[in-house]
Amino acid sequence: MSHIRVVWGAASAPTPMASFDAALREANIHNYNLVAVSSVIPDDVAVEAVGTAPDLGPVGNRLTVVEGKATVAPASGDTAAAALAWAQTPSGKGIFYEASGHDPANVRTRVEEGLEAGKALREWDFGETNVQLASAPADSEEYVTALVVAAYGQSEPIIR
Repeated sequence: MSHIRVVWGAASAPTPMASFDAALREANIHNYNLVAVSSVIPDDVAVEAVGTAPDLGPVGNRLTVVEGKATVAPASGDTAAAALAWAQTPSGKGIFYEASGHDPANVRTRVEEGLEAGKALREWDFGETNVQLASAPADSEEYVTALVVAAYGQSEPIIR
């Protein structure tokens, strides 16, 4: 059976991109080229919330992901909040929904509402809803990014 690992992180750095990279490091997926997909979980796949990814292959490989992320500016007083929600059928197929913003409670509500809407579009027998949220308050001097990522399987070579 294949695996999708849900990982998350939050970090600060002097630029928005550097804080994103640092949050990816917290989740241990900073050395891959991320390729976003639209959130459908294939049949016969286990989804596991692990926090930090194990080694998923060589540096520079392509890693297929669904990603929720939020970045806040220094001294903004905001919170970076990102969430993924998912549900699966007994056979393993399912969907992810992502949301981001500045209020963790609102982000959680929006991701749950989005998932319910997505479930209503499909005539599948879904099991329980799962939600993973990451958040971090603004830093006084640096950008802050919070992210939650579903990493699909192992990485693959980007150049053949």
